[in-house]
Amino acid sequence: MIGPRGWLLVAAVLLVPMWQVKAQEALRVPSPILTLDQERLFAGSRAAEEISAAIEAAAAQLAAENRVIEAELTAEELELTELRPTLAPDEFRALADAFDEKVQRLRAEQDAKALELQRRRDQERQTFFRQITPVLAEIVRERGALAVLDRRSVILSADTIDITEEAVARINSAFDEAPPAEEETTPDGTAGQEP
Repeated sequence: MIGPRGWLLVAAVLLVPMWQVKAQEALRVPSPILTLDQERLFAGSRAAEEISAAIEAAAAQLAAENRVIEAELTAEELELTELRPTLAPDEFRALADAFDEKVQRLRAEQDAKALELQRRRDQERQTFFRQITPVLAEIVRERGALAVLDRRSVILSADTIDITEEAVARINSAFDEAPPAEEETTPDGTAGQEP
């Protein structure tokens, strides 16, 4: 049987969560400035996960391609080294120069692919943030704020003005509710292939 002290303890335990909720609501006073951790937002968003997965797959494919090229060039260099004693100096120099030109050309091509992949990563990220702007704008409007700053550029702030977790939850909710992308079909009703 619970005595008077026990009932006080039970009442205190039951009231603590209500007090915490009220305290959080009280702390969530309108602020003209809100903060957002863009890295955490991007990493926590399911829409961004798809973007990251596609970029990582392309990066892995490029890395595999680089390993194949490196193995082929190593084998070719070894073959050229073994041929050297059997060739005239001018003939070997011509083959060595052609090999060096090939190495430089392949390196430039692979570097260009890596730069294109980085450009694509940056572009996809910009597109993501442009697409989620309405969600952020809604939070700003609800909070009565005037601006959102990247949390990394703020020296000190109260946690109550950080909207990262709220934004992640809303973006994921919107992503889950979005209809799947429709596949293009040809006149005969079969799925079309991209040109």
